[in-house]
Amino acid sequence: MEHPENSEEYKGLTVNAGIEQPSIVNPYLKLRKKPKRREFSVGEYVEGILQGNMTVLSQAVTLVESLKPEHQALAQEVIEKCLPHSGNSVRIGISGVPGAGKSTSIDVFGLHVLEKGGKLAVLAIDPSSERTKGSILGDKTRMEKLSVHPKAFIRPSPSAGSLGGVARKTRETIILCEAAGFDKIFVETVGVGQSETAVHSMVDFFLLIQLAGTGDELQGIKRGIMEMADGIVINKADGNNIEKAQLAAAHFRNALHLFPTPDSGWTPQVFTYSGFYGLGIKEIWDMIDDYFVFVKKNGYFDYRRNEQAKYWMYESINEHLRDSFYHNPTIETMLKAQESNVLNGQVTSFVAAKKLLDTYYDLMK
Repeated sequence: MEHPENSEEYKGLTVNAGIEQPSIVNPYLKLRKKPKRREFSVGEYVEGILQGNMTVLSQAVTLVESLKPEHQALAQEVIEKCLPHSGNSVRIGISGVPGAGKSTSIDVFGLHVLEKGGKLAVLAIDPSSERTKGSILGDKTRMEKLSVHPKAFIRPSPSAGSLGGVARKTRETIILCEAAGFDKIFVETVGVGQSETAVHSMVDFFLLIQLAGTGDELQGIKRGIMEMADGIVINKADGNNIEKAQLAAAHFRNALHLFPTPDSGWTPQVFTYSGFYGLGIKEIWDMIDDYFVFVKKNGYFDYRRNEQAKYWMYESINEHLRDSFYHNPTIETMLKAQESNVLNGQVTSFVAAKKLLDTYYDLMK
């Protein structure tokens, strides 16, 4: 590039062309091709899972979460063969408002239950961005002790836009973890919302984590979430926050008296604890142990498991019908046209939907 300073107007001033800059890429760097992951057969997946192989289990969960049709077919075969070896765990759902300390509490809870023996699987649901569809999947960083425990398996999964942030395939993942010998399953949700309904339909005990000192405690007493909770715990009951936590616990206990008795016959209990300092953990798990003794004695445990199996059968039907509708080539073409008609005000949303459904029903005949 010729510098203007070297023109005749600026006699006596010379600017050199300079040294050619080297490439920012190291010329001696040899890029290695990433080795292709070995694909297992159905038999190899099942054998590895039943042997408790963490690597095979992780790949099987990835297979279950995949949206590719060929992966889905393979995953369903694996799940079907693992099904007879499942159902022998206690499943606990853990939810709470963002910042309530769910991940930190799970780290402490997990170490406590592992002291009694057995194996623990933590299925942490990480919210996906509505804009980029990406997830951080960083729950392991807040479970420092549990993540390095040889008897623990932590699997963060993206919510991928499913109902309320609950991973669509968490139910199937529970089956795989149980077949791999995990007798304790924690399912952590992304926060208070619609996700709790889905989690409640796949766990045996639903634990709600709340905070004190964040304003009016009655704001946390929402009828829907309170009716689902089998136990409520107030976190961060330490230091100057102990009195506030105890007051919040009293408010929750009073609110629970206003609700009808749950179908299980169990009266939800309220405790305070500190996940950071590990205070009050034993009392919480004594309460959970008492719950399982209670529901297994009166038969509600088996009843709830059967109801959950029926619920997920209908959910699978709904999902299959939805996928069949939206992936139909004729419907895909019609959708764009009907969408334009709705936006232009030519037809109402209901009329457009009826036309699409009528066309789909005719194609299925």
